[in-house]
Amino acid sequence: MSEPTQTFPVPESPATEVISTGLPAPTTTSAAPARGDVPVHPADAAYLPATEVATRAADGDPSKPYVTIVLPCYNEGRHVMREIERITAAMDASELTYELLCIDDASTDDTLEVLHRAAAEYPHIRVMPFRRNGGSGTARRIGTQQAHGEIVVWTDADMTYENERIPELVRILRDDPTYDQVVGARTTEEGTHKWARVPAKWLIRKIAEKLTNQTIPDLNSGLRAFRREVSLPYLRLLPPGFSCVTTITLAFLSNQHDIKYVPTSYAKREGVSKFHFVRDAYRYILQVLRMVMYFDPLKVLMPPALWMLVIGVVKAVVDMVRHPFYFPASTVLLIVSGIMIGSLALLSDLVVRSRAGV
Repeated sequence: MSEPTQTFPVPESPATEVISTGLPAPTTTSAAPARGDVPVHPADAAYLPATEVATRAADGDPSKPYVTIVLPCYNEGRHVMREIERITAAMDASELTYELLCIDDASTDDTLEVLHRAAAEYPHIRVMPFRRNGGSGTARRIGTQQAHGEIVVWTDADMTYENERIPELVRILRDDPTYDQVVGARTTEEGTHKWARVPAKWLIRKIAEKLTNQTIPDLNSGLRAFRREVSLPYLRLLPPGFSCVTTITLAFLSNQHDIKYVPTSYAKREGVSKFHFVRDAYRYILQVLRMVMYFDPLKVLMPPALWMLVIGVVKAVVDMVRHPFYFPASTVLLIVSGIMIGSLALLSDLVVRSRAGV
């Protein structure tokens, strides 16, 4: 989503602080104690119930699953059980040990109740309810931090991705250590506003390919598997919305982590899409530029700086020939702007290369 389902006990150790929420504790979470290597960040504690925060103690379970499937759910009550059945059937038929971490992102329908019923029926499910809506990026980030598995799989609960192929993606990582991420590259587009999404995604993908010098068949696929330990330094870069998948792709590529793309189909989604074309397309473009600026600002800033300088110098020569010793304000503005942007590019590159972390 075999061990019996159990609830998370609240540790009685006086050293463990419980964050009180004033809300009743969830009736069903599951399987194994949470890892102690990635504590809950204070900003993330607002999303989790008190019992979930309190159990981030030392890891005492020697039999952790190999795979953690992070499944964000927001108002997916009508079809999430079918998705759970499909994922668990594929994983149970494989040789892989796994847990299915279902994150309810403060749904307003009966999604949480459905997940609790599923956890009682399927022993590999772990339910993590959020107290307030944080977005799919927040759900994936916290889910990856609290995953027990060595391999983390991201997917959606809307019946769009070929989740029965999750074992195939995981086996690629298991059998080939040269890859750190495997992405299900969609060969079709079945989302809403298809007439606008296809050219917009193509343009954003081409910008990302140009800035990263990499071929990217699918920049924002929601079906992917990656090594958890490799991803941990980049999780703090993830935005709360849909562009988190774009971010994790660019973060891996910018740091020479190889990604393998596996062609997959993409079905029409069940339920109502949470994607807003104008707002989310803008965020995708902004996130691509932000990530490239974070890792290699010269690629973003130096080309316009050089173009401004070249155009300004050429214009200055023409102005000198036409009107000796007269430089219009536009010529001066081009040259000064080019120098300023170029200086900013060099300064940004110096900051990137001098920082100790990722």
